[in-house]
Amino acid sequence: MKRTSINPTEWGLQFSFDQGEIVEGANRYLRCSGQISVTPDSSNELGVAVVSPNEIRGQIECALANIDSILEEANMSRSNIVALRFFTTDIDSFLQNYDVYATWIAEAGIRPPQSLLGIQRLVLPEAMVEIEADAAA
Repeated sequence: MKRTSINPTEWGLQFSFDQGEIVEGANRYLRCSGQISVTPDSSNELGVAVVSPNEIRGQIECALANIDSILEEANMSRSNIVALRFFTTDIDSFLQNYDVYATWIAEAGIRPPQSLLGIQRLVLPEAMVEIEADAAA
């Protein structure tokens, strides 16, 4: 798979993302549903429990770990990510903890295009972050 960064301006580079990216030669495409900070919990009615309730740093870490699990199951890695969408109930706190994501994606050596959206609430009241990822191989 060949990736070509598209950056008419370079301001996004400091945030570990390209404005656009051309992906050529991919044969498989993975679209991940939004990942929040949950772990299996059979004692809960929904079958999951929120990890780090109301604590954004831990939630970012857990949501990214959940994406890692999906990528692994699909025989892919972070280097296959071609787009990300972040949803948060607290943009200021998310940006204060952006280093969690920046460190995570730096290990892959890529800068996938991304969006950051502030929202009123997520599916579980304690959840503050949801991350969608698209990957190609």
